[in-house]
Amino acid sequence: MFLLLPFDSLIVNLLGISLTVLFTLLLVFIIVPAIFGVSFGIRKLYMKTLLKIFAWATLRMERGAKEKNHQLYKPYTNGIIAKDPTSLEEEIKEIRRSGSSKALDNTPEFELSDIFYFCRKGMETIMDDEVTKRFSAEELESWNLLSRTNYNFQYISLRLTVLWGLGVLIRYCFLLPLRIALAFTGISLLVVGTTMVGYLPNGRFKEFLSKHVHLMCYRICVRALTAIITYHDRKNRPRNGGICVANHTSPIDVIILASDGYYAMVGQVHGGLMGVIQRAMVRACPHVWFERSEVKDRHLVAKRLTEHVQDKSKLPILIFPEGTCINNTSVMMFKKGSFEIGATVYPVAIKYDPQFGDAFWNSSKYGMVTYLLRMMTSWAIVCSVWYLPPMTRETDEDAVQFANRVKAAIARQGGLVDLLWDGGLKREKVKDAFKEEQQRLYSKMIVGNHEDRSRS
Repeated sequence: MFLLLPFDSLIVNLLGISLTVLFTLLLVFIIVPAIFGVSFGIRKLYMKTLLKIFAWATLRMERGAKEKNHQLYKPYTNGIIAKDPTSLEEEIKEIRRSGSSKALDNTPEFELSDIFYFCRKGMETIMDDEVTKRFSAEELESWNLLSRTNYNFQYISLRLTVLWGLGVLIRYCFLLPLRIALAFTGISLLVVGTTMVGYLPNGRFKEFLSKHVHLMCYRICVRALTAIITYHDRKNRPRNGGICVANHTSPIDVIILASDGYYAMVGQVHGGLMGVIQRAMVRACPHVWFERSEVKDRHLVAKRLTEHVQDKSKLPILIFPEGTCINNTSVMMFKKGSFEIGATVYPVAIKYDPQFGDAFWNSSKYGMVTYLLRMMTSWAIVCSVWYLPPMTRETDEDAVQFANRVKAAIARQGGLVDLLWDGGLKREKVKDAFKEEQQRLYSKMIVGNHEDRSRS
């Protein structure tokens, strides 16, 4: 029989005591508050402390750069080219006015100088593309002690380097294991809890348990990211029979919203761990999952969603109409499918604070595992969520116009740029229709003016 030496026995006892204390702290300060939806304010105190450290680090970096005559990189948040919102016709009029004696009103025919407008627009797009820069991480003006968030990261002083190294140790040796443990706890409870609830007969008791199991598990997962979320106008939260639409920055958008509300998810059936979670969730709650072969069938998808929202006893559907993740600076084109159904739409604006960690998922650059590792080694995820008043489609507008109206409201509330471009341009080439639209506008300007003049 193997006997432990006194020193080995002491180490085992200390390890056992440490694990017991750690589990007790997790239970008392994280898991139990998550169950009841309360907070002790520890995360907000942690956030305020980080802000003071970031401010000191940024000032020290700027002072060190000034001493060494280094030019600090300053990101251009509004682009490097000043652009005025003028129309094609107005700009060509200005070009003709400055370079030719012929005005557009008097001479509707083609002028060689017109090509300068298209050349300038092309050069502006190459130098300052407002689309592709929405698919890269937002550059910070201040330094948050994460080397991946600021181009100015370099050796400045011993104190700053020691502080950065201490931050690495805290994030990777303390926060990362703690967050992985919490994420494992939240996902395990979600699978086990929803599976058990699924065996209960349908009724109010099952719905009550299902709601609180979902909320509890999502709140634990939120704490696994040290997420600090501020919800505004909760009186406008989505209700049964409606559709909740939000701008999309990250896969964790789902967790952010589901930790404050009870939603029916929409998505494709997956295999592996995700498939296990989906099968467990659908037992307890009527989520809408599609087989891979069904996803591209627009009529089938619309039919399933319509059937769901027409039943006012079913949960509101959570949808991200952009169809892809956009860095948290803008909102891109909303797909019209969810706006054709005729249900009440509950817009939600989500805005992340990149000072503590960049929530944007660049799916063309990072896989899901790498992305989650970056999330769990950030300082925190801080965001604000605004519930906007419900909106319905008006009698004189089509689905596209309704989608644009909802998108504009979300962009305005979240302080985001409202873009008409399709987020699918992240992986696809520009459609010929966009180029043809410019040709059509120019042709209409020339031919249309000529026809009007002939009639007169």
